[in-house]
Amino acid sequence: MATVKVKFRPSSVITKEGTLYYQITHDRVVRQINTGYKLYPTEWHSFTSQIVVPPNAEESRYHYLLALQNNLKKETARLAEIIVRLNRTDSAYTADRIVELYNLRSDNDSFLLFTRNLIVQLKQIGKIRTAETYTCALNSFIRFQGETDLLWEAVDSNLMIEYEVYLKAEGVCPNTSSYYMRSLRAIYNRAVEKELTIQRYPFKHVYTGIDKTVKRAVPVTVIRQIRNLKLEHNPMLDYARDIFMFSFYTRGMSFVDMAYLKKKDLHNGILSYRRQKTNQQLFIKWEKPMQEIIDKYDTTGTPYLLPIIKDVGKDERRQYKNASHLVNCKLKKIGIQLGLTIPLTTYVARHGWASIAKSKNIPISTISEAMGHDSENTTRIYLASLNTSVIDKANSLIIKSI
Repeated sequence: MATVKVKFRPSSVITKEGTLYYQITHDRVVRQINTGYKLYPTEWHSFTSQIVVPPNAEESRYHYLLALQNNLKKETARLAEIIVRLNRTDSAYTADRIVELYNLRSDNDSFLLFTRNLIVQLKQIGKIRTAETYTCALNSFIRFQGETDLLWEAVDSNLMIEYEVYLKAEGVCPNTSSYYMRSLRAIYNRAVEKELTIQRYPFKHVYTGIDKTVKRAVPVTVIRQIRNLKLEHNPMLDYARDIFMFSFYTRGMSFVDMAYLKKKDLHNGILSYRRQKTNQQLFIKWEKPMQEIIDKYDTTGTPYLLPIIKDVGKDERRQYKNASHLVNCKLKKIGIQLGLTIPLTTYVARHGWASIAKSKNIPISTISEAMGHDSENTTRIYLASLNTSVIDKANSLIIKSI
């Protein structure tokens, strides 16, 4: 087993600073790594191999010595990480190999740089949604940790517990916190697969599940109210309402799928498309209300069915995301206008369609297929929080009976 010690080499001139170095010993072979750090003999405790900060040190020297302490801690931890990795993957490694790996610094040595490089690679191979997910989680983590990078061994369960506490203090809901944690876990696991670090299970004590979401469905009466609103005086609200209704008419089609619908997808009265999320192909019978919405908008010059992506060839994903933000912002205003108790978004159209389908006693299997879910179990989870009126009624009867 290799060992690492921090050593001090005093200067031949007693009044000058000496240097610190790392001594690597493995199979009776000793190698040294020069740190470049300078100390006076009085600032080094040879028995404990630690830096001593004199109580009367000048402020600049005081901060210098504290910085060296921090650097030694990080660098010895990095050497320990290299040795652990070699013990696991290369039983015939040498002391020279440890030195070589230590000196071979790369962007993969640290968490933030690895994550940023990974995001760039994902974008290059077309995995834009995954890149955006990781970017969102990384930005949240940086708000907690700051821009100071971390060696892989510093990414442990204690750090993630602190991050979870921070998220809770910031008012982040459990599902969003879990979303960030799952993304960071996926990034960490990629580093483990590349053998950049060992698996320490840093996320084992934080929440990575999915809580039951707040009810986001509305009854058919509200859907009818939204459809019948007179919004000609406000074109943007009218446009947002039309997108909402188009989603509802198409069995709760997601905004991203609506954005990328093309005119060629409508053929012989059938709209066919593949879900961006699952790549599952769905077929929808074209109905009159759908056509009425399409007829309201001029999409000449674009291959798209709806006026969401308007400038072909210009960062279409950014256009879709900007449009999504705008539409949901306007829908919330409509919801306030109607006195709804939940924020009105395009996702409410999807929940609403599923809830109304359930209330009409449409089989779960049919709802599942209509919405493009991977399984009926997904649909059951999806519907579980949509309609609790039957349970509420039963509870009311019980209370009245006592």
